[in-house]
Amino acid sequence: MKPVTMAKLEAGLDAIRQSPTDAGALALIVRRPQVEAREVLEVGMLDLDEGLVGDNWKARGSSRTADGSAHPDMQLNIMNARVIALLAQREDRWALAGDQLYMDLDLSAENVPQGTRLRLGEAVIEVTDQPHTGCKKFAARFGLDALQFVNSPVGKQLQLRGINAKVICPGAIRVGDVVNKM
Repeated sequence: MKPVTMAKLEAGLDAIRQSPTDAGALALIVRRPQVEAREVLEVGMLDLDEGLVGDNWKARGSSRTADGSAHPDMQLNIMNARVIALLAQREDRWALAGDQLYMDLDLSAENVPQGTRLRLGEAVIEVTDQPHTGCKKFAARFGLDALQFVNSPVGKQLQLRGINAKVICPGAIRVGDVVNKM
């Protein structure tokens, strides 16, 4: 599939900026049981210790911790559904981004700063201060323009690549759940 051009990405900013600010929807749940593997779920379970149950977040570890263990503030990777729809062009390609949760919600730094709590289904998550940026894999899947778009100054302000969060209150989540800012 041909990557989206920068002109088309920039033209999509208006639709992205119209994302709900207080109450959105959970559009997709993706579990990553191992590196490069994806499982699309209708229902997921968020756990204080594991993040999304069955995901490899904990086993994979992080380069951002001194001992290489999983970073506690990076349990969940979340992306705006309008952004991934623009980049991926087809819903069956959304999971390639590597995030677990895709929400129709304004994820800008102004709307969901560090410490913001979101209720979805039975669970509550908290936005953390860990940056979520595009990488070589992201560019390989969606194109160099997509990488430059999400990492641009406006991309960073709107947090187009997404945000990191941790589980505060465990529980079941379902596609279609309302996501409320608390």
